[in-house]
Amino acid sequence: MAKKFTASSVQLKPDPKFNSKLVSKFVNCMMWDGKKSTAQQIFYDAMEIVGGKLKDVPPVEIFETAINNVKPLLEVRSKRVGGASYQVPMQVNPRRQQSLAFRWILASARGKKGKPMCQRLASELLDAYNKQGGAMTTRDNVHRMAEANKAFAHFAW
Repeated sequence: MAKKFTASSVQLKPDPKFNSKLVSKFVNCMMWDGKKSTAQQIFYDAMEIVGGKLKDVPPVEIFETAINNVKPLLEVRSKRVGGASYQVPMQVNPRRQQSLAFRWILASARGKKGKPMCQRLASELLDAYNKQGGAMTTRDNVHRMAEANKAFAHFAW
């Protein structure tokens, strides 16, 4: 009988430099066209830049803090009630929080133009670490939308 498919979290190996599964998952999200070595090199170059700017904190700790700062607690989901669609605020489960944080940081870094990707990623991670930048703006907008639609929270079931 064939082996069953296992979840990616079981198969995921920690990255070679920092020995962190979170870094490995981020590199996989950053990767385009299966070019993992390119994605890893960009990430490690960004970590060197981050380590050069903040010498008192290890780069992996800065990365983890940046991800935790960007994670959203609430988001709005469309719910159809009767003939109308309502934007209902709901809590975000931890796996989705992490994937949204990755997506927003990468989108914000890719949105900046004119510099190499490692520099754009490093500046975005530093901004997220300091609770500013494009990814934090996206998170704040999502929280603001959830706050504005708090009146429809009773539709969440």
